[in-house]
Amino acid sequence: MPSGPDQVEKLLEASAAAFDAGEIEEALARAEDALALEPTSVAALHHRAAALAELGRIEEAEAAYEKALVPGRDDPELLLGAAEFFASVPPEGEDGPDEERLERAVELAGRGGKLARRTGDDPLAGELALVQAAALNQLGRSQEALERLAAADAALPGSPDAMLERASALFELSRFEESRGAAERALELDPDSAWGHHLLGLLAERRGDEAEVRRRIERAHALDPESFPRPVGLTHAEFERVVEEALEEIPESVRRYLANVPITVEDLPSDDDLRDADPPLSPAILGLFRGAPYGQKASMDPWSHFPSSIVLYQKNLERFATDRDDLAEEIGITLVHEVGHFLGLDEEELWARGLG
Repeated sequence: MPSGPDQVEKLLEASAAAFDAGEIEEALARAEDALALEPTSVAALHHRAAALAELGRIEEAEAAYEKALVPGRDDPELLLGAAEFFASVPPEGEDGPDEERLERAVELAGRGGKLARRTGDDPLAGELALVQAAALNQLGRSQEALERLAAADAALPGSPDAMLERASALFELSRFEESRGAAERALELDPDSAWGHHLLGLLAERRGDEAEVRRRIERAHALDPESFPRPVGLTHAEFERVVEEALEEIPESVRRYLANVPITVEDLPSDDDLRDADPPLSPAILGLFRGAPYGQKASMDPWSHFPSSIVLYQKNLERFATDRDDLAEEIGITLVHEVGHFLGLDEEELWARGLG
């Protein structure tokens, strides 16, 4: 029987084989056996962290990645795995990665990319640039994401994932025709990309092409029903009734600020809504506060000459809900958030006061 380093290598090979076979518990067990023999093995620590993540043991996986990054801070493969984890796996009980995790992913992928380029491993550098771009996109830093995607494209020519991430960044920057072209090219490379079909549906929606919207949204749902549920579709009158229900559930301490603030409903944010803001807003925003904050007159604000108002974007909100109750809850959250803007609070103050 092999001993020492040879045995550790055999155990790691067994762990990798178990991963490939979908036997994640076995992969974890073999990684832990390897660690019993060599506690500082970066590869074994990486295998263990990845197995815990795959098993949904998120807090343990996070701790395992951080532990692995102590001896493995200069291992680009580990940095890629850790960056992918922090960019895509939410904390326990959350729907998506929070800002802290995304910033961690940006940092780790950036460090790994430098190391991979230094060793001449262009494909690995490209993968790290792609992960970094995805995290930047989620952070709302889509222009930076495009810059990283240039590096990913150079290292990974013909990658549908890189092309789709580019389409997403262009969409967030309201460069809709460029986004459409990139999304169509991504689907040529990977016709079964649910996100690609969904994104083309969003772009068709902005053009008013309802037949294309239905086709694309239905295709995305068929490919990945969990990630892309059918949106709640209400008439404007039904939606306004849900808004009224949501208002009734908002605490009086917040609702009183809305007494003299009109609440209107529009299908989607207009190009002016998106581009007149500084920085530009995401086309997926759920609501918008227009006007000067409470007690202020912001003459440089393009909306300051209008009375203060809150706009809710029906189609964007409907995509966030699986049923009417979910929709009412999301509308309430959006209204409370926009009240925070009415009060002149920035994002950190919104969270501090429970309005984020």
